[in-house]
Amino acid sequence: MAQTKAKVADPKAKRETFRVIAVNSKAHHDYLIRQTYEAGLVLTGTEIKSIRAGKVNLREAFARAERGEVWLHNMHVAQYDWGNRWNHQPTRPRKLLLHKSEIRELQQQSKGKGLTLVPVRLYIARDHAKIELALAQGKKMYDKRQTMAEREAERDIERAFARR
Repeated sequence: MAQTKAKVADPKAKRETFRVIAVNSKAHHDYLIRQTYEAGLVLTGTEIKSIRAGKVNLREAFARAERGEVWLHNMHVAQYDWGNRWNHQPTRPRKLLLHKSEIRELQQQSKGKGLTLVPVRLYIARDHAKIELALAQGKKMYDKRQTMAEREAERDIERAFARR
């Protein structure tokens, strides 16, 4: 008689949970998102502690591909409250971790077509800080108005259905 092994669910196996720390809500308003990439961040000890505490601002942040590397500029990470004299600078450039092929692709696309790299959200996945980076094109004023009108029309339709 052949014995079969029962599959036991491993609690640590492939946990795909993540916790969103910060969202750049202005990115969807100011830019038309073409494509998104997931990148890791090179951080110091006090930076990751501040990020886990949620003291991050992505509003003015942008990324740039320079000499085979991608750097995130102007992301404000508040200094850690219990940090000592080796506390980090709040808006220092931070290196992003991407595959070489993704970096080459981002360099080519961001240079020629008027596209820019904008961080959309920062989250912690599997105990590592990750950033969702978007290849985006700036919206004109009439594009923003059109988006707002579409959103308002959708809300009106939702209200009409809710009343009936």
